[in-house]
Amino acid sequence: MIIRREWKRSRKSLLVWSLILAGLIIWLLSIFPQFAEQQESMDQLFAAYPDSMKDMFKMNELSLGTLIGFYGVEVYMMTTLLGSIYAAILASNMLAKEESEKTIEFLLAKPVSRTEIVAQKAAVVILNLFILNAAAAGASLIGFQFAKGYDVPYKIFAFLTIGAFLLHLTFAALAYLLSAIMRKTRNTLAISIAVVIIAYFFNMMSSLSEKIEALKYASPFYYADAAAIVNEKQLDPLSVLVMLAVCSLCFFAAFWVYKRKDISV
Repeated sequence: MIIRREWKRSRKSLLVWSLILAGLIIWLLSIFPQFAEQQESMDQLFAAYPDSMKDMFKMNELSLGTLIGFYGVEVYMMTTLLGSIYAAILASNMLAKEESEKTIEFLLAKPVSRTEIVAQKAAVVILNLFILNAAAAGASLIGFQFAKGYDVPYKIFAFLTIGAFLLHLTFAALAYLLSAIMRKTRNTLAISIAVVIIAYFFNMMSSLSEKIEALKYASPFYYADAAAIVNEKQLDPLSVLVMLAVCSLCFFAAFWVYKRKDISV
């Protein structure tokens, strides 16, 4: 089966990314108690920061002295960015690599349709992202044990976890569509990672001036913003709808493109 084949090819990189991400999360949460103890001096330090920097990193919306505020600023930001890069790398290789590595002839010789190829490879992408986010959530729960005496709002944490997964899935869907369109994995990979970096840049820069504030709507990061989730204690339904719509459109477009693609064998 294609699912089994792709799972075997991707599980090593998934393990590496999961271990690195989990390790970073546990390390960050382990230093929170010391960070919180020095909150007064840290507040004085942050007060000297330019307002633009506070806006960029949501320091004016989340308190680093609270566990969930620290999680939103430090841990969630890292999880969403690194996870999005992994999602882009994973999905951008799925379809294009068959032509790039000249293995498409072997694959098409099997009793399997192009629709099944796209569907099974998409399932592997979703499975990998689910496992990555499960590892991140598990590492967070372990890391919270270092912060004894601090309340853990598990409902908000659950919304942050879902938001990160939907964000990763959105970037994976965009990269998967590129993988269906293009033939060279090198080009697909470069563009997919560039999309993540540019989207992150748009979201950061949009807070600096009202003139460029509209840039945030072009960035998937805006729709899974930690400050909004923590302060509103929920995932904005419209943001969820936007991310799901982008995912659905990109995956369906990948089916449509790949089914009609001129593949030379």
